[in-house]
Amino acid sequence: MFLYNLTLQAPNAINQAILGNFSGTRQQELIVSHVSRIELLRPDTTTGKVHSILSHDVFGVIRSLAAFRLTGASKDYIVIGSDSGRIVILEYNPVKNVFEKVHQETFGKSGCRRIVPGQYLAVDPKGRAVMIGSVEKQKLVYILNRDIAARLTIGSPLEAHKSHTIVQYCTGVDVGFENPIFACLEVDYTEADQDPTGEAYRETEKMLTYYELDLGLNHVVRKWSDAVDRRSNMLVAVPGGTDGPSGVLVCSENYITYKHIGAATLTVPIPRRKDPLENKKRGLLIVSGVVHKMKSEEGDLYKVTIDYTGDTVNEIKIKYFDTVSVAAGLCILKSGFLFVASEFGNHQFYQFGKLGDDDDTPEYSSNDFIPKDDGTLDVTVYFKPRPLENLLLVDELASMSPLTDAKVLNLTDEDTPQIYALCGRGPRSTMRILRHGLEVTEMAVSPLPANPTAVWTTRLTADDLYDQYIIVSFSNATLVLSIGETVEEVTDTGFLATTPTIAVQQLGQDALLQIYPQGIRHIRANRQVTEWRAPGGRQIVRAATNSQQVVIALTGGELVYFEVDESGNLSESNVRREMSGNVTCLSIQPLPVGRRRVRFLAVGCDDNTVRILSLDTSNILEPLSMQALSAIPESLVMIDMPDQITAGSLTTLYLNIGLQNGVLLRTVLEQNTGQLSDTRTRFLGARSVKLFELNMAGNPAVLALSSRPWLSYQMQSRIHLNPLSYEALEFAASFTSEQCLEGVVAIAGNALKIFTIEKFGQVFNETPIPLSYTPRRFVVNPVHKSIAIIESDHQTYSTLEKKKKLKELGFEAEEEEELDPVVFGHSRSTPGKWASLIRVINPVTGETTFTLELEQNEAAFSVAILNFAVEAGDMFLAVGTAADMTLAPKSLSSGFIHIYKFINDGMALELVHKTPVDEVPHALLHFQGRLLAGVGKTLRIYDLGKRKLLRKCENRSLPNCIVTLHNQGGRIVIGDVQESVHYASYVAADNKLVVFADDKAPRWISCSAMIDYDTVAAGDKFGNFFVNRLPQKLSQEIDEDEAGSKSVGKGYLHGAAHKLDLMAHYHVGDILTSLTKTSFVAGGREMILYTSFMGGVGIFIPFQTKEDIDFFQTLEMHMRNEMPPLAGRDHLSYRGYHVPVKGTVDGDMCEQYNLLSGDKKRQIAEELDRTPAEIQKKIEDMRIRAI
Repeated sequence: MFLYNLTLQAPNAINQAILGNFSGTRQQELIVSHVSRIELLRPDTTTGKVHSILSHDVFGVIRSLAAFRLTGASKDYIVIGSDSGRIVILEYNPVKNVFEKVHQETFGKSGCRRIVPGQYLAVDPKGRAVMIGSVEKQKLVYILNRDIAARLTIGSPLEAHKSHTIVQYCTGVDVGFENPIFACLEVDYTEADQDPTGEAYRETEKMLTYYELDLGLNHVVRKWSDAVDRRSNMLVAVPGGTDGPSGVLVCSENYITYKHIGAATLTVPIPRRKDPLENKKRGLLIVSGVVHKMKSEEGDLYKVTIDYTGDTVNEIKIKYFDTVSVAAGLCILKSGFLFVASEFGNHQFYQFGKLGDDDDTPEYSSNDFIPKDDGTLDVTVYFKPRPLENLLLVDELASMSPLTDAKVLNLTDEDTPQIYALCGRGPRSTMRILRHGLEVTEMAVSPLPANPTAVWTTRLTADDLYDQYIIVSFSNATLVLSIGETVEEVTDTGFLATTPTIAVQQLGQDALLQIYPQGIRHIRANRQVTEWRAPGGRQIVRAATNSQQVVIALTGGELVYFEVDESGNLSESNVRREMSGNVTCLSIQPLPVGRRRVRFLAVGCDDNTVRILSLDTSNILEPLSMQALSAIPESLVMIDMPDQITAGSLTTLYLNIGLQNGVLLRTVLEQNTGQLSDTRTRFLGARSVKLFELNMAGNPAVLALSSRPWLSYQMQSRIHLNPLSYEALEFAASFTSEQCLEGVVAIAGNALKIFTIEKFGQVFNETPIPLSYTPRRFVVNPVHKSIAIIESDHQTYSTLEKKKKLKELGFEAEEEEELDPVVFGHSRSTPGKWASLIRVINPVTGETTFTLELEQNEAAFSVAILNFAVEAGDMFLAVGTAADMTLAPKSLSSGFIHIYKFINDGMALELVHKTPVDEVPHALLHFQGRLLAGVGKTLRIYDLGKRKLLRKCENRSLPNCIVTLHNQGGRIVIGDVQESVHYASYVAADNKLVVFADDKAPRWISCSAMIDYDTVAAGDKFGNFFVNRLPQKLSQEIDEDEAGSKSVGKGYLHGAAHKLDLMAHYHVGDILTSLTKTSFVAGGREMILYTSFMGGVGIFIPFQTKEDIDFFQTLEMHMRNEMPPLAGRDHLSYRGYHVPVKGTVDGDMCEQYNLLSGDKKRQIAEELDRTPAEIQKKIEDMRIRAI
């Protein structure tokens, strides 16, 4: 077995977010880290939308990210601290749209280690130095400067190490142009380590330490140190120099303290929510801050104001500002926007409406509170939370993190299956239905009097920025609509309204052209009309135009060519050409800016051919090349796209051919000779393919309409072909107006639709269904096609418990209904308290048809659909729960297995009974008409009884805790939480479960799937994917051994009698949460689809030939050498993070071939004995085969 890994959707959780001018322009941009990927986001301050400009996989773990700017410069650089043991400085090149590595300095071993720097990055606000620190001991300071040629230089590292010291935060202190200072939160554990009584540990202090970089002596010294609260977790630098008093705000549990050398210490409490159910013992921490907004772990934003005179701070004030989702990073733009990188769920982009100065929210000042002698503050102040007042949500970036479970299903009988995924945490959780396709935003829908046949948009002059007319053609008429504040019909345009239209074009400087079956109308700006009539008895059947040239095809296959002359008239060429068959489609090359003529015309005929004809004045309509096709061509579009082989301003001319059998071909048209080469093929649907040229994301694109619409566009040096998640369309044209710069106007039935496509590069679009608590698992009822979901949250009040508690405190429940839990979250309870429910969803409508909240502090952990042999006519739902469970130390009062019967056509549940068990049932499975349950480390078979489940058989030999179960026939595959996978068989004659094989290595299983009878694929909690297989001969022996004597055997290495063979191993870089064997394309290749905790979706495709394996392995080897990862990590060691990579090729690495320079592409192609185009086609084919 050999696999090819491809990422379909990159993980979209953000762990770091920074702000800066990375393009060198005045516009501020965001750079976010998705742990192993770095992305540049550009907010559009006019529309409020955030656009992804560049995303690049670094094949490493980004632990910290910082932006810095050299003094006097206008461009920001990016510093990355990663698991590579290197500090890397990147620069964004806006011309090539790439990140370029400026410096890479090695200082330690690779991997996330305690004493190797990379966890913390702190930058001097004036851009003179950067500190990179580790969790323990080591801190290095690099001096940044520029050389004579104004290039960035980096000095040798200066050590600021302190042994036996744990660092908990680092930041750069703003001291103007004095020697740079870095502030750290540190704990010295020297004494605590040597004192077995624990007394020294209890007396250990946490210190705020200033490290000063002496630029004169080129040396780092510990300048100042002061004790802070042991619960301090974060530092926020206060502006200094000419902008403020300098110093830091130390964020501790429940309060904030201002500290600086020689300055008075000021302390102010963090206001808490006024909530009758509040857990008074629970502290409140600040989790992210930006000058000068702070954010608590509840999601509340605080505005902190510092009142100072000169260098002296008089007081600090704090007040509640607004509530957003809990953030991993906050960025305030100068244009008045706030970017919130959410810890979980969608990331938000807000606009500041007010600054929160004039509301009645209480403001607390440090002058009103006196700390105790030890500097701590034991005062609680409150605020009343409210809906957004100062912020306005303008955009959201989708994030599926955390993704807890997913399945590939086709419950709505669509063309392709959908991915049903459980995402989010707490009340912001959703079930998202992912469909393969780009998201479409519908702007307007207008019904028409009859079914139109075609639609065009046109400008009135060549200098117009926006379209002025929409022209709609019917079978016997033409309608002209004027685009203004409203779209309305106009009649005095010069267009002939009593005939259908074949083509419309803005011609020359200020003329319009209407081509209809009987002739051509040339309409001048002064409404003067010139007509060209078709010869007697013949009609115009097809036409192709640009702003200077027109070609028409008459019945019988004759071509007539026109050109705009110097005076603006349309003059007919004296050369005509008869084609060998009837012309079915025409396309003329787009006219580049500054040119008056193009060279090529493409003609499709009903003899299954496409011919390229010349439009040069020396050989007008002379054939240059021909391509034979598998069906009659329906539509042609010639399009110029930026060159994939050669970097720079060169373009490649592509001929797109849509066939009547639903196939789309893309062929390169050689600019000099007119020859056709490098044909790519893709089946789009059952209907014939119609093609239309559009402009998308600033580049030309092609819209292909078949049984569903598809868009071919270029992004980050790769041509993408993705379907649109929209209904089937008949005809389309580009649409540009003030409100909609890159829109599409299209016909669907008798309606005219205007829509836009914005989120390019995203393979899936999503339909969310809101949930109440964190979803854990879900199953599908195969008979009724309904979905059952279990949800549970720790430290949360259930609805019943909440009402009961409020009643005890004397509050009416209605008083608490004002706050939306989606925004403010559920009321937090004490550890060991759970809220949990079972939900049934109708996937067709997306509605929740039934919910059942569990009582008596039960939490649901596992679920299975089954039908018992004793009641074969009914479908049952088994739910594994635990009551009064605490996580650390782990304890519970009892476990239960609930059995529910589906009623109301599978849309509701009815409790049959619940059976107490001694441990948590983490895995349940339907097995031969009975229930197979993993209860703790015991494997049991239950049957349905009248009052409870009846235990039939059990096996107690599993090591720790069963977390996954699968079966085929009598063979069972068991996933243990810590000891990898085990194979067991059920011996019916003796009614016993026998474990006969296990893995050679321990693995912490997070998900698994049976690929076939002998093979299992699984993921572990360290981000590894692996495939194990039972040797075939052994598998046959086990099956033939009815007595089970072979299965028992003698234990080997403290485990089962036999061991599994490792077939493949690969480090994905994120915890896998689900694995499914599936096929996305009808009749396509089967593959393994995985989802990851941080919202990623990827696939493993099995290779079918030895030739493909050799090709991609060699390409991957060359790519490792020619394009080493951006963050400095070695690619091979990253993919073999814990175990050497085996039997897997990294498709993401291979796809970066498109980003190489032309010379490097050709160099690798020569080594592989192929052309660059052939390599690109092979890479593209691997993706097309999958999705």
